Amino acid sequence: MVDIYTDGACKGNPGPGGWGAVILEGDTKKTLLGGERDTTNNRMEMMAVIEGLKELPEQEEVTIYSDSQYVINTMTKNWKRNKNQDLWAKMDAEVKSRRVKWQWVRGHNGHPLNEEADCLAVEGANRYV
Repeated sequence: MVDIYTDGACKGNPGPGGWGAVILEGDTKKTLLGGERDTTNNRMEMMAVIEGLKELPEQEEVTIYSDSQYVINTMTKNWKRNKNQDLWAKMDAEVKSRRVKWQWVRGHNGHPLNEEADCLAVEGANRYV
């Protein structure tokens, strides 16, 4: 069982953005971050999930923790996918080969791993400011 805490950040929306993921597997913790020069917050929230899942083998059981209602509700409540079709296709491909559970967490509420994912996302965005 793996837990992935994800977050996205954007300096302006659109603007320079970043994503961060904290992957926990047993006693092992791995962090990932990245960003883009011109993007949106929603795209960065999605990239954090996609990149986190890419680190796992197929058929892995994983819980994704995100403060993005856009991501969580689209994946669990079938919200309409009006934008970001390229990233939804990538996310669907990653999710399809794994056993994924989705968990919303309140952002900026003091949860240490969500805060760490946020710091990684901000660091990713700052690379493009």
